[in-house]
Amino acid sequence: MTAFSYQLYSSRNFPPLEDTLKMLAGLGYEEVEGYGGIYGDPQALKASLDRHGLRMTSGHFSLDMLENEVDKALDIARTVGMRAVYCPHIAADQRPSDAAGWRGFGQRLEKAGKPYKDAGFIFGWHNHDFELKPLPDGSVPLAHILDAAPGIAWEADVAWVVRGGADPIEWIRRYGDRLTAVHIKDIAPAGQNADEDGWADVGHGTVPWKAIWAEVKKTPATIFVMEHDKPNDHARFAQRSIEAAKKL
Repeated sequence: MTAFSYQLYSSRNFPPLEDTLKMLAGLGYEEVEGYGGIYGDPQALKASLDRHGLRMTSGHFSLDMLENEVDKALDIARTVGMRAVYCPHIAADQRPSDAAGWRGFGQRLEKAGKPYKDAGFIFGWHNHDFELKPLPDGSVPLAHILDAAPGIAWEADVAWVVRGGADPIEWIRRYGDRLTAVHIKDIAPAGQNADEDGWADVGHGTVPWKAIWAEVKKTPATIFVMEHDKPNDHARFAQRSIEAAKKL
């Protein structure tokens, strides 16, 4: 049976973390994915995970930390027991505007990932929607990133691919051999869930997950992360989503 993970960023507005971990374990989650806001005390974090029988298989780290605080990032990843490290974002004011710039960014990621790969971690990029928006020449940033950084993995955020106007199945087929993790999330029908930024619980939105899941299962991906960027009830989201995912 597939082990499902949960991006703890989804519960950032519902402290304390200890209660979230207890809830997730009770719902049948086996793994969680970390993010920058919870890494302050890695040993205490690991102790909390152990108390609830959870594994932090993967984590998101800022590009700044990955490049400039390598030892700190490695210590966090090792202490909590991660096997995959992902860079999740680049600020809007730092994003390239042309193909050459995005290829350069891909090369930057390749370089940034080397110490983590050398230490035995998977290292990859996690997409949002901006990498799927065509450039003036018609090419797409995500392709430039992955092509210029052949040594990095891809954590596909399927719903952001959809919001970027692209077909996730086409992208999974194109770069499936690079896929190590997938964010399982959903998009509400147009005009609904405005207070949740238009996101939905998995299986209760418009993303065709059964068809996408069939493609995902053909890839090397082993980390499957439930996420909702702004749930108004994280317990409802966590429960409905794992129930839906188990039926895929």
